[in-house]
Amino acid sequence: MRERLEHIYRLGIKELCSLRHDAVMMFLIVYAFTYAIYAPARQASTEVRNAAVAIVDEDGSPLSRRIHDALLPPRFLPPAPLTVQEIDAAMDTGRYTFIIDIPPDFQTDVVRGRHPTMQLNVDATAMTQAGTGAGYIQSIIAQELTAFLGGPAVAAKPPVALVIRVQFNPNLEVSPFMAVVQLINSITLLAMFLAGAALIREREHGTIEHLLVMPLTPTEIMLAKIWANGLVIVVATTLSLRLVVQWGLGLAIAGSMVLFVAGVAIYLFAIASLSIFLATLTRSMPQFALLAFPVFIIMNLLSGGNTPLDSMPQLLQTVMQGSPSTHFVSFAQAILYRGAGFDIVWPEFAATAVIGAVFFVGALLRFRKALTVMQT
Repeated sequence: MRERLEHIYRLGIKELCSLRHDAVMMFLIVYAFTYAIYAPARQASTEVRNAAVAIVDEDGSPLSRRIHDALLPPRFLPPAPLTVQEIDAAMDTGRYTFIIDIPPDFQTDVVRGRHPTMQLNVDATAMTQAGTGAGYIQSIIAQELTAFLGGPAVAAKPPVALVIRVQFNPNLEVSPFMAVVQLINSITLLAMFLAGAALIREREHGTIEHLLVMPLTPTEIMLAKIWANGLVIVVATTLSLRLVVQWGLGLAIAGSMVLFVAGVAIYLFAIASLSIFLATLTRSMPQFALLAFPVFIIMNLLSGGNTPLDSMPQLLQTVMQGSPSTHFVSFAQAILYRGAGFDIVWPEFAATAVIGAVFFVGALLRFRKALTVMQT
């Protein structure tokens, strides 16, 4: 046993040395765990922020000025004044996402209970801001009308008092979720390609024949590739969480970093085993990429990270329970977003480990068969 562990250790060190001299892979690792996480989380925001808004004030009353003053940063830019004649041209040029037209005698009609009509023009090409921002503007106008008329007492009392309690993301920010989703995608992508590429590299460089004449077993070779490449991703994940997510983006991690990294290690075992299995089906890196990319895309899109599992057909939900990415996304979100402990996520850990063991056995059988063919 001691001799086998030493073989696995030394082969793993060889893998790390080979990876260190692979400039393309090193660049991919650095990029995937830094800019590929930082840029979408910082830039690809779906929140309403600094939305351009203009007001056509045909009333010029205190009430219309109250509505003007209520549109505040950071959701809206200071409202720009427009005339009625400029509305169509402003919408055509895309200068404003929202244009509010307050009609003449608006305050007088409101005070007398005549239910005047106010027009809100929305540029729906900015889909997310258009839908969410229109709701914000409606809410702001309703609040100002209620306050102007004397407070909530004049409004019809609703039959039910609804109190909204937002948990885990009280400010409804997108950045934390985008950052974690990108981190999960990077872990899956790198785990898929590093282990498989290591095996393909042995074949392309002719070093696989050197391993065959050594007193090594297929199990030792596979375990060495799994732990070496897995260690690289675990270190990169930990540094990315600390430096990019927490320090660079200023986002808080709710749960235990140690527990999350332990789950990442289990997930890497499963994905690396799957990657080696795919590598045994191909003979070159381009063939491996063509095979691995569709597998990665399916695992990524149907894991529940981008689209909730509940919105998928029941048959698809059942099938995806056999994918380690589904369980990984589940426990990663539970730990990082909701601060879950091991008592909550252990079923997902166990499912990932079982799936990984199945992948490992399948990859080992294929790897042994491939080595037998090469020896003959």
